[in-house]
Amino acid sequence: MQLSYIDIAIKLALGLLSLVFVINVSGKGNLAPASASDQVQNYVLGGIIGGVIYNQAISILQYINILLIWVILVLTQKWLKTNNMFFKKIVDGQPTTVIKNGKIDVEATRKSGLSANDLAFKLRNQGIYSIKKVKRAVLEQNGQLIVVLEGDENPKYPVITDGNILVNSLESMNKIEEWLKETLLELGYEDTSKIFLAEYDKGQLHIIEY
Repeated sequence: MQLSYIDIAIKLALGLLSLVFVINVSGKGNLAPASASDQVQNYVLGGIIGGVIYNQAISILQYINILLIWVILVLTQKWLKTNNMFFKKIVDGQPTTVIKNGKIDVEATRKSGLSANDLAFKLRNQGIYSIKKVKRAVLEQNGQLIVVLEGDENPKYPVITDGNILVNSLESMNKIEEWLKETLLELGYEDTSKIFLAEYDKGQLHIIEY
C-alpha cells in the first residue's frame, strides 16, 4: 500500500497541536517530566503518533478521536492530582528523605529504588564526597536529589500546597502537624483548604490564599 504523505502530514500536525494544547492547558510550559506520570504521558503520546501516522488503516477521523481520548485522560488526571492529595500520592508518589543529619535511612533509600552506589553517584554529581556533611537529602518524584549541607541557610519549605498539609516537609523541618495548625490559628487561619500555598522560610510562614 502506497503511503499518503498528505495524511501523514495531517496526522503529525494534529499530534503537534494536541501536544501544544495540553502543555498550555496544564501550565507545564514544556515536556520536561516532573513526575512519573508526566513521563508516561510522553511515552503514550509518542506511541500514539508513531503507531498511527504510518498506519493507513486508521483514518484521520479515528486518529482525532484517539487524540481526544488522550487529551481527556491527561486533563482528568491533572484535575484529580490538583484536587485530591490521595490520588496525587498514588500517581506521583512523594519526596523521600534518604539522608538526615549525616545518616542514611537505608530502608527509605531501598524503597525508593536507590542502591548505595546510586546514592553515592548522585552525591558526587553535586560535589559531595562525605555523607557526614549532609544535613538532609531528599529524593524528589522525578529522581532528583535535593541536598542541604550542614551550615547552609535554612531553605524554603512548602508546608501546604493546594490546601493539603505536606507532612514530609514538616518532618524535614523537625516539626509536627500540630505545630503548623497552632501557628496557622495564631495567624487567623482555621481551615487549610483555603490556603493555596504556605512556605516556611527563616522562621516565618508565608501564606498565599486562593
